[in-house]
Amino acid sequence: MTHPMQKAEDRFTYRQLLTWPEGERWELIDGIAYDMTPAPTTPHQRISGRLFNQFFNYLDGKSCEVFAAPFDVLLPMGNETEEEVDTVVEPDITIVCDHNKLTERGCFGAPELVVEILSPSTARKDLREKFAAYQRAGVREYWIVDPANRLVTVYRLGENQRYGQSEIFAPEDTVSVEVLEGLTIDLSRIFAE
Repeated sequence: MTHPMQKAEDRFTYRQLLTWPEGERWELIDGIAYDMTPAPTTPHQRISGRLFNQFFNYLDGKSCEVFAAPFDVLLPMGNETEEEVDTVVEPDITIVCDHNKLTERGCFGAPELVVEILSPSTARKDLREKFAAYQRAGVREYWIVDPANRLVTVYRLGENQRYGQSEIFAPEDTVSVEVLEGLTIDLSRIFAE
């Protein structure tokens, strides 16, 4: 498993991130910058598109919205302004139901649901650093999609504001989306060859 390139010489905020070259994509987690290259693979994009499509079709005409990367999600830990936030991520898929969190640049605050699709260069960050950041910020549902093993792991925030025991789903399963009552995702359609 490779690791994403980091700018480890300093801690950064969203204000600084906005000044970096436009062609570069970076995420900040607790002020540490992570390079988001290389671009996602074809299987990654295929899964992302299919999953986004199921969310989009369900949410059409409803109050929640689904967004695909690149879409900045700023996760403040206190009373920071947008520019002061030091955790800015780009989940593969983001669902936001509180429109007060939507800004011109993305989402300021915890979305209801985020999906990360693993790739060799981002798996460690998605499983460790992002997991901790999403839990701390109060993201109610966190999905990790593993294309190589064709599995979806779902974490749901408990009353103690911690992710409980994960649930793991295979291609023949359907997943009930707890934050979107009535929606189930058919994984056979997501992982179809």
